[in-house]
Amino acid sequence: MDLKSGLPWWLIKDGLMSNFNILQKNIETEIVIIGSGITGALAAHFLCEAGAKCIVVDKRMSSTGSTAASTAQLQYEIDVFLHELSDKIGIENAVKSYSLCLKSISTLKQIISKLKLDCSFELKPSLHLASNKQGTKKLKLEYEFRKKYKLPIEFLDKKALKKQFGLDRDSAIYTDTSAQVDAYMLCRLLLDHHKKNSGLEVYSYTEIVKLEHKKDGIRLLTDRGLEIKAKKMVCSPGYESEFFLKEKIMKLNSTYVFISKPVLTKLWPETCMIWETARPYLYIRTSTDNRVIVGGEDEAFLDPESRDRKMGQKNKTILRKFKKLFPEIDLEIDFHWCGVFGETKDGLPFIGIHPEHPNTYFALGYGGNGITFSVIAAEIIRDLYTGKPSGDEKIFAFNR
Repeated sequence: MDLKSGLPWWLIKDGLMSNFNILQKNIETEIVIIGSGITGALAAHFLCEAGAKCIVVDKRMSSTGSTAASTAQLQYEIDVFLHELSDKIGIENAVKSYSLCLKSISTLKQIISKLKLDCSFELKPSLHLASNKQGTKKLKLEYEFRKKYKLPIEFLDKKALKKQFGLDRDSAIYTDTSAQVDAYMLCRLLLDHHKKNSGLEVYSYTEIVKLEHKKDGIRLLTDRGLEIKAKKMVCSPGYESEFFLKEKIMKLNSTYVFISKPVLTKLWPETCMIWETARPYLYIRTSTDNRVIVGGEDEAFLDPESRDRKMGQKNKTILRKFKKLFPEIDLEIDFHWCGVFGETKDGLPFIGIHPEHPNTYFALGYGGNGITFSVIAAEIIRDLYTGKPSGDEKIFAFNR
C-alpha cells in the first residue's frame, strides 16, 4: 500500500538512510520484527535491552513508511474522550489506558536522554479547543472525569482562554504533559544505536510473502525466496496488518498536513500543541526552527489516487482554518504531504497475543496516539517475552 505522498518534511530535513542492508541469505534468529517504523524500532529497543537477539525486516527502506509522515504529537489524551471510553471498556481500563499514555511520554523522554538521541524532542503543553457549544459541554464533562481520577488537566473558560492565548473560542482544556519529536529521526537513531551496540540486524527491501506457524517458532519466506526462522515474531506492520490477520480490526483514513516556511513574527503563547473537538479536527504544532505544522481534513481512505487528487484543495481548507484561528500569523506553505492512518472503534491499539497466531506478538498502534501506543506495546511485548506480564495487555487484547 502507498502509505504517504507529497514531501514529508522529515524526509527533506533528515534525508534518507545511506547504510541499509537487503537480506541475501537464509537466517535464523531469536525474534524477527516485521516493520521498521517507530513501533518496530521501539520493540527492538526494549527487546534488545532485555538481552534478546533480534532482526528487523521491512519491505521498504527502514523508517520510511507511515513514520516518515507522522506529525509526532505526543499526548496522553486518546482520540476517544475518557468519559466516552469508560462506557466502552469500563472506567478502570479507561483510566489505565490514559495513565499508560501519560507514562509513555516520560518513558520516551528517558530513552532519548539516556541514549543521547538528537531527535528534536521537546516537552510541550497541549490545548484542546471547543469547536462549538457541544464541544464545550464535552470538555466540561471530560474535565470532571479526569479530575476525579487525578489525571492532569485544567479547564479554561472563554475569558481565560482569551486572556492566556488570545483565542476567541468558548472553552478549552489545557495540559502541560505533552511533547513533540521528529519521529523519523528517532526511529533511525534507535535502530542505529542497537545495530552498533546490541547486534541488531535491520533488513530493508525485504518483503515477507509467506509465513508458517510452527510449534517451536515461525518460518517466513521473503520475496526473493529466502527463509527466516525465528522462535518469536513481533508483528508491527503499521496499517498493513491485513496480510497477517483475517479479521478487519480498523478503518483506514487519510490525513493532510503542511509545514510552513519559518515564521519571523511571534507565534502563540507557549507554542503549545493545539487540536479541536470537531471531527475531523484541525491539529497544530511547531518545529524547532519556528515553522508551523498544520494538519486535518481527515476522510475515509479509498485509494492513493483519490487521496492525492484532493491534496491541493485540502491544503487550502486547512490554511483557511488556521488563519481563522490565528489571523495575525501569516503562513506560507513550504512542504505538504498526506498519509494513511487507522482507527479502531474504541480508539485503542491491539497489543499482545492472537489466539490464531502462536509465537507472535502484535503491536498495532492505531489512531492519533501511534507513538505513545508504540511505547506501551513495546513494553508489554518485552514483559510477555521475558515471562513477566504486567496484565496491561488485557486492556488492548483482540478479544476485549
